[in-house]
Amino acid sequence: MHNALLLGPVFIPLTAAALAIVTASNRSLQHLIAITSGVLAWLSAIGVLVANLNQGIQTYAIGGWQPPHGIVFVGDLLSSYFAVMATTVLLGGIIYILGCKDKSVSYPTFMPLFLAMSAGLSGALYTGDIFTLFVFIELMVISSVIMVAISDNRLGLEAAIKYLFISAMGTLFLLFGIGALYATFGTLNMADIARLLSSGERPLLAEAAAVMLACAFLLKSAVFPFHFWQPDFHTTAPTPLSAMLSSVVVKVGVYGLLRLVTLLFTSESSTIQTILIVLGVIGVFFGSLAALRTYDAKRLLAYSTFGQIGFILVGIGWGTPAALAAALVYTFNHAFIKSSLLMLTGVVSSHTLGKTARISEIGGIGNKMVLTGGLYFIGGLALAGVPPLNGFISKLALAQSGVEANDWVTLGLIVGASILTLIYMSRTWQHIFQRAPEEGVKAKPTGDSQLAPALLIAGCVFLGFYAQPLLDLATRAVTQIGNPQVYIQAVFGG
Repeated sequence: MHNALLLGPVFIPLTAAALAIVTASNRSLQHLIAITSGVLAWLSAIGVLVANLNQGIQTYAIGGWQPPHGIVFVGDLLSSYFAVMATTVLLGGIIYILGCKDKSVSYPTFMPLFLAMSAGLSGALYTGDIFTLFVFIELMVISSVIMVAISDNRLGLEAAIKYLFISAMGTLFLLFGIGALYATFGTLNMADIARLLSSGERPLLAEAAAVMLACAFLLKSAVFPFHFWQPDFHTTAPTPLSAMLSSVVVKVGVYGLLRLVTLLFTSESSTIQTILIVLGVIGVFFGSLAALRTYDAKRLLAYSTFGQIGFILVGIGWGTPAALAAALVYTFNHAFIKSSLLMLTGVVSSHTLGKTARISEIGGIGNKMVLTGGLYFIGGLALAGVPPLNGFISKLALAQSGVEANDWVTLGLIVGASILTLIYMSRTWQHIFQRAPEEGVKAKPTGDSQLAPALLIAGCVFLGFYAQPLLDLATRAVTQIGNPQVYIQAVFGG
């Protein structure tokens, strides 16, 4: 079905970014433009999802050029699911920016860059053209790099340059993979590539493309051994950006991996999935153990993301319908949990004179911040998978799929890692919110607004008590992507 709503989550923020540059001298107007674009992008993403549920896969050919010759946006249940998740959390990020006290956030260029990153993220999810996917990912990367470079943290520029060089490696992987596919099949349209691959053509160059694309997406997801850029980059980022990086931006790589194993390289999926299980287990334990020995609250959550992505990879690696659905549910719920926890860390940090997130320096600062402490406590329990919160639903679904996959060793390992999550989150909460402040430590009377994290934590509670709709949606998405011909026929109008 032809649906112009697919343009909304991409071009509304992009247009708003341009308007935000023009209105840079009027911060109130700039904020109004941003929040309006965030709401409209979110509503557009929901509209595409609803249309998909009622009418089937939605498409839009840019400029009227029909695939495979032109660029097409495709809103199947997978991309629509990710887009609703992303636009919801990004809207929370915009709300946080409105009440954020960081100096870098007040720069006239920050909001346009944030909106450009939002557009790149949504575009990467909706595009049906693999080269356009590269363009949108680079828009997302460049925008986030500049925002980190101008952050209040003195190490921001160093972290931004480091990530820029590492990202260049991912860019090369992606470009070489795209080039190999184009040299082999003469097309950049993902549905067309999937159609040609399903016909039995398996040139060596196409196999090499699968490896290079997988490496690119693993790097974007900060998966071992491509994780080394993440802690510094996420820790030095301004709070609203850090919350987006660790919750939704890293999920672009997860989305790309899902497209690889369910659409493009289905014959190689078993090999890819075995590798994902191994990398996922390594990530789960390395991330959890690194978080245990980290004494910076933001860095701890960055390492935690590394571990939580590992859980998702294990679900994709098991590859059964139940496991893939569990991975999708985990992806959605983690976005809410992690973004809210990072925002709450930013709220506490904003009350310190140096805006630090080092636990030794903010320990006890939250002693009198009852609401913040309560919200952080709920978020920590959700991340650890304690019922009845949404994190429990994620881990329960993953555990059930592990039983179905009959992989008891991996299942035992990820259950053990969940206990580690509970330990480091409990310790962090106790240090920040239950200790008396250190002697001589002074706190500012005002800080960042708690509205955005409160709304996201409310979402965590809601998704815990009313989990069935999300589970059903994930199951329907897995059923749809389980038949690549449905996607191919929708793109070509068959």
